[in-house]
Amino acid sequence: MVKFEYISNQPADTRDLGEKMGKCLQPGAVMALVGELGSGKTLLTRGICAGLCVPLRQVNSPTFVLVNEYYGRLPVFHMDLYRLNDTADVVDIGLLDYLSRAQEGLIVIEWAEKILSVLPVGYLMIKLDILSSRKREISVSSEIDTYDYLIEKIKER
Repeated sequence: MVKFEYISNQPADTRDLGEKMGKCLQPGAVMALVGELGSGKTLLTRGICAGLCVPLRQVNSPTFVLVNEYYGRLPVFHMDLYRLNDTADVVDIGLLDYLSRAQEGLIVIEWAEKILSVLPVGYLMIKLDILSSRKREISVSSEIDTYDYLIEKIKER
């Protein structure tokens, strides 16, 4: 398992890390974003989408609609599970249908800790921890080597 830990000293650093990731991502990526409210999950997602050439005006948190789809270099299925209570709710909104479409593009899931048990083996775990009002610790890891290339590229910062 390759792991990368990064300290973001300001919101622009978080967005820039996401953009670098987006430039390297390939179809089939499933990214599980975990972190408390305000930790930067949506900001990181905006960066990922920027790296995929998705117009940023389109990217916002799908808290009330649950899933947004964006189209750039690859399709992005952006989910926000904040309002869901359990795995049954996730099945009801069609998450499994989206997971079956992962090879078409990539999936970014905010509040993924609610559904880790139903994610496919080999998702990319991205944990964001608040250190201060502007500073974040971001950990990126995966149990399989599919994302080793991505992690090595973002280490080159």
